[in-house]
Amino acid sequence: MSSAKVFVVGIDLGTTNSAVSYVRTDVAEGQPPEILLFEIPQLTAPGTVEPRPLLPSALLLPGPSEVAAGALSLPWKSEAGFAVGEFARSRGAELAYRLIASAKSWLCNTMVDRDSPILPWQGPEDAEKISPVTASARILEHIRDAWNYSLAGTDRTLRLERQEILLTVPASFDAAARELTAKAAAMAGFENLTLIEEPTAAFYAWIEKNKEEWRRQVRPGDVVLVCDVGGGTSDFSLIEVSEEDGNLTLQRVAVGNHLLVGGDNMDLALSHIVARKLSKKGAQMDAWQMRSLWHSCRQAKERLFENDRVASHPVTVLGRGTRLIGATLKSEITREDLDSVLLDGFFPFCEPDARPVTPQVAGIREIGLAYEADPAVTRHLAYFLHRHTSDNSERPAYPTAVLFNGGVMKAAAIRKRVMDLLSEWRGGAGKNVREIVAGSFELAVARGASYYGLARRGRGVRIRAGLERSYYVGVAASMPAVPGFAAPTKALCVAPFGMEEGESVDLTQREYALVTGEPVKFDLLSSTDRPDDRPGDVVEDWQDAIRPVAALETVLQGEAGRTVPVTLEVHVTEIGTMEVWCVAKEGDQRWKLEFNVRERQ
Repeated sequence: MSSAKVFVVGIDLGTTNSAVSYVRTDVAEGQPPEILLFEIPQLTAPGTVEPRPLLPSALLLPGPSEVAAGALSLPWKSEAGFAVGEFARSRGAELAYRLIASAKSWLCNTMVDRDSPILPWQGPEDAEKISPVTASARILEHIRDAWNYSLAGTDRTLRLERQEILLTVPASFDAAARELTAKAAAMAGFENLTLIEEPTAAFYAWIEKNKEEWRRQVRPGDVVLVCDVGGGTSDFSLIEVSEEDGNLTLQRVAVGNHLLVGGDNMDLALSHIVARKLSKKGAQMDAWQMRSLWHSCRQAKERLFENDRVASHPVTVLGRGTRLIGATLKSEITREDLDSVLLDGFFPFCEPDARPVTPQVAGIREIGLAYEADPAVTRHLAYFLHRHTSDNSERPAYPTAVLFNGGVMKAAAIRKRVMDLLSEWRGGAGKNVREIVAGSFELAVARGASYYGLARRGRGVRIRAGLERSYYVGVAASMPAVPGFAAPTKALCVAPFGMEEGESVDLTQREYALVTGEPVKFDLLSSTDRPDDRPGDVVEDWQDAIRPVAALETVLQGEAGRTVPVTLEVHVTEIGTMEVWCVAKEGDQRWKLEFNVRERQ
């Protein structure tokens, strides 16, 4: 590590809110490092800058006459053409067609070009638009500039872009979404970046909060479910507790699929409830007013979550036309609305073998965020546990404890519903699942990311995430063509069972032929039945013990139809991908194949 990296900084780039924590690396030997929260300066009103623990992940791109002159000025930028944070979110509720929200969710939307200027989605044709990657970069740039203004000053060694950055991503982000996240960070100037999964970071926050006491709260055989329901996504992970040489060890053993259901869906559901109330009074709203109502309902939901004693919260929507004040629409969200919509709609009771409902899909539909067809988080959770747990010793047991994370889980009624269901699924009386607590549901991920940075330096507990199976790539056999028969495919072991993330292997003992410039397919295979295979081993008769996982179709850069002799290098990254590098025997050409090995097959 360079001496210039004074801080380890954890950044939770959230769908709804972002947060930052940090810890100094130059504390005296024997002195425990203290993880601190960075309160992020941001516009909270026109011309007013205040530090807040959370930075709403909202970006406002106003037109020239939609904010007063100087209203967007910041201490480090006197003339800003956009706003990030609290004011962007509140003013964006009134100018919904100028607001970019949930940029993070767009990073994993394969239906659009995430590098093209498409946001705000369906905004006016004459309005400024930027790409999801650029929107994410602008949020990170605001964090960078706020840090440099508040903490670095004129000391360049303290500038954020020169520190060790741990940036969080959903556990279910695929390789492309992780790569785009890293690209946004590079655009913000971050020089030393590591990605860490959000549920794992939340678990690290629990370890950090409890210090050595964490070892007394779990025991060998425990399986902890990390249930992370945030603004845009729901993430599930399982972490297994075991014992080696008298010491407790932790290993992440399962990760769920990417689920685009969370607080955004809940806000939309509440907005429809309010719209029905207003329609009974004769008020009809257009699409932009509905979008504004969506953001107003989010504010009301958060206020009701924060105070259980409040029975209702007002909701207002600006009218359309010249008489804005007179035409303002007013309603409210009650505690009963919250319980009926959120509990019964998003966290209903269901059986342990329930599956998400998959209604018939319309033949033609709008392109947009790929929200889950079934909003019931509990059915998605039941399906995740059904797929990833069993009585088989090769798979983890049913969870015995749960760690909640995400802004949605601040609601005590929602946590209780999930706990009741988990206990019932586990067997009812006498088999209750217990809750372990990491602290703030919205700040834990940022704090856990900083702790992970310390753990990588040997100053904390590491969660093992070694491969749960052996991985192979398909290699076509070299043999004469036979009519009616395809050349058999052999399985080349490239990553053995237990290979730790961050490790690499060189397969230089054999050469292989790589075809460039035309469409080719690479098959990824895996096995849980062959834990003793080593990198470079070739399995010819593998049909019963090894099975296909994924196929990567691509065109490798180079002369069309050229065959290049290569050797292989394999690297399992700390962000959950396996990189297979094909290295030319002559020259300096290298081709990278990337597979997601985080998801349990």
